[in-house]
Amino acid sequence: MSQEAIKHLIAARTERDGLTETGIDGVRLFRATCEIPCVPAVYEPCVVAIVSGAKEAVLDGQRYLYDKRQYLCCPMSMPVKAGTPMASPERPLYGVLIALDQRRMTEMSMEMEAAGELLSPMKGDMRAQGIRLAAWDAAFTEALQRLLELGRSQTDTAVLGEPRLRELYYAILKGEAGVFARQAFGAGNAIARSIAHVSSHLDSPISIDDMATRAGMSRAVFHRKFKQVTTMAPIQFVKSMRLSNAAMKIASGVAVNEAAMDVGYVSPSQFSREFKRMYGQSPRQWGDAQQSHLGAS
Repeated sequence: MSQEAIKHLIAARTERDGLTETGIDGVRLFRATCEIPCVPAVYEPCVVAIVSGAKEAVLDGQRYLYDKRQYLCCPMSMPVKAGTPMASPERPLYGVLIALDQRRMTEMSMEMEAAGELLSPMKGDMRAQGIRLAAWDAAFTEALQRLLELGRSQTDTAVLGEPRLRELYYAILKGEAGVFARQAFGAGNAIARSIAHVSSHLDSPISIDDMATRAGMSRAVFHRKFKQVTTMAPIQFVKSMRLSNAAMKIASGVAVNEAAMDVGYVSPSQFSREFKRMYGQSPRQWGDAQQSHLGAS
């Protein structure tokens, strides 16, 4: 089992840049052959594994550059900027995006604890971030290769996809980011539940008091714990999630006013002000620049 074998499996099944479905729910391959600067994105709970080239993610000013030595683990929805700083036709980027299903990951975390593998407390530097890089290990490599090999047969994929995905989840939970992921998916993680609610209700009014109440905490305690987990204050996180989602919509061709309303902005002028403050351009200018970049590439 090797990363080189995984690279060949991906290269054989990705005919163009972008994402390619595997037939296994939540598992997609991707390829990039041109440099893409960091642009707004929202990482839903996922693991991103690179076998060739490098990828970059920026969360609240913290830069994460990762390649085949480390994979990225993001167990909660996070507003980031992401790009492929070194991709080229001569050195293509190949990787896998694995969505982390909340129910499955929570069940497995609880099963591990019931079996006697208690959750160790994380060190301070591990807590204060919304994403984490983890070293590739043999178990992760083997589980990922076994999963991707199913793509050679539609029947194998249908019959064995679920158990092999579970095997990969287990390798993640046992790996270097395992404690971090188990903290996020543990049954008692009120912050993760709060983030999941925000992510699915961006078009509705969201107050910090409501978020704290849902988490069963006082406003002060919730603010402290939320910032400890995500590096951002709750109000900053909500704003970043809204603006990142809006930026992605505008880049895909959605009208500015429609994108603003879709993520909960009532005032177009407020949306434009906050968008320009975060991205340095008006929403329209930014959208035009993204379309020009896509046309050039």
